[in-house]
Amino acid sequence: METTKPTTLTDAIRYFADPQVTHSFVVSLVWPNGPTCPDCQSTAHSFYSNRKVYRCHTCKRQYSVKVGTVFEDSPLSLDKWMVAIWLLANCKNGISSYEIHRDLGVTQKTAWFMLHRIRLAMNAGTFSKMTGTVEADETFIGGREKNKHADKKLNAGRGPVGKAIVAGMLERGGGIRCRVVPNTSAEVLGSNLRSHVEPGATIFTDAHRGYVGLHSDFTHEVIDHAYEYVRGQVHTNGMENFWSLLKRAVKGTYVAVDAFHLDAYLAEQAFRYNERKDNDGERFVKTLQGVTGKRLNYSELTSSLS
Repeated sequence: METTKPTTLTDAIRYFADPQVTHSFVVSLVWPNGPTCPDCQSTAHSFYSNRKVYRCHTCKRQYSVKVGTVFEDSPLSLDKWMVAIWLLANCKNGISSYEIHRDLGVTQKTAWFMLHRIRLAMNAGTFSKMTGTVEADETFIGGREKNKHADKKLNAGRGPVGKAIVAGMLERGGGIRCRVVPNTSAEVLGSNLRSHVEPGATIFTDAHRGYVGLHSDFTHEVIDHAYEYVRGQVHTNGMENFWSLLKRAVKGTYVAVDAFHLDAYLAEQAFRYNERKDNDGERFVKTLQGVTGKRLNYSELTSSLS
């Protein structure tokens, strides 16, 4: 049995072509201490290799490695999941459901559902706050009002009207966090920063009035883009770079993103950015490590459409 872990897509396809290798690989990540019953937590079990199913000796339940993960209730074989995870974790501009549909031989609907499950795995979250120097900025995602169909226009002005608002924070030397916010008021942007940044940290922003009042909790430096973009170490170029990557993926790969799902696409792009120093294999493994304890139903994913 091959033991060398894959480092390229070609390696991954070859490595996961063997169902037993794939199963053992996923088991080692989902259950690092060995298979565990999801009901009674017992580790005593029998294994039916033909169906890749375990039977608990204590409560008699049958379970597979997919239970309690984003793979749960998926009829797809794990090798297809591995390739989809590899592609989404490592394609800099993301990968569309139509590409997954063609590459894996599944329907576009199935591919779309798969990608959203993987994005959920990428969304690890953390309770720790950013420290040191933090860049903060906001951007708008969505089509221009003038280009929308008549029945979708809000007829409420130009510029950011009708677009989703995304607020982001970048810790210099660390990671990035971003989320959809309802507006760019000082109350919303200030509250968002105070939730994610340690008091006393240095925050660099542009001259947007939504950042007024930060000086009471942080060292706040402002760069006014009407006059300059860099003043020594004071700039938001790191955030601007991330917005560029995000919009390239949204506009070039995904074309149209529903506002209801935008946070999932933000998690995807933030994951790749935060793990950019890893190689492809390491990003793949980190994504797989996030599949446990999460589940996404198709009805939840499409509830905004009903």
